[in-house]
Amino acid sequence: MSLLHAIETCLRLSNVPPSRFGRDSVKDPRLVHDLRRGRQPGRRVEERVKRHIEQVLRNLPAQKGAQHHSRRHG
Repeated sequence: MSLLHAIETCLRLSNVPPSRFGRDSVKDPRLVHDLRRGRQPGRRVEERVKRHIEQVLRNLPAQKGAQHHSRRHG
């Protein structure tokens, strides 16, 4: 999975604006915009972004859809 694809997935799941994501991950509010326009991040930036994505996803609340599996219908 490309870094940009992972970021886009994280943004969608966490409902975080792109500028906030960039600021929180690498102190660059234009990160996502620049990546969308073809910027190639360095190894250190990529590692910091991946760690940030892992942290964001770990802190997401349990998905509401998972609750539906335990309900009985009828």
